[in-house]
Amino acid sequence: QVQLVESGGGLVQPGGSLRLSCAASGSIFSIYDMCWYRQAPGKARELVAAITSGGKTNYVDSVNGRFTISRDNAKSTVALQMNKLKPEDTAVYYCHADIWPVGSGRDHYWGQGTQVTVSS
Repeated sequence: QVQLVESGGGLVQPGGSLRLSCAASGSIFSIYDMCWYRQAPGKARELVAAITSGGKTNYVDSVNGRFTISRDNAKSTVALQMNKLKPEDTAVYYCHADIWPVGSGRDHYWGQGTQVTVSS
């Protein structure tokens, strides 16, 4: 059973930093693109950052230069380092991955979400 679990969310002051982590577990043959999405109350879910299996990254303009996505293929994890956080970064952050499970077909998987709150 493939599963993604996020961790690292919490409350931080504006200008502060948080590091989110997402670990994939289960019987996995291969992991392709891994991404971080976020959803603020009353707003649509948006793609924040993405990273390919080869390490190519992309960011939404609002976080470019402040956030860094990375992955550890040996550990099947993806991280999001968030610096210079702003109140508008407040949202539930979701990990997403394209995964080829052992004995099954390639599919999309979501984590349960982790709350990030940026406030004084």
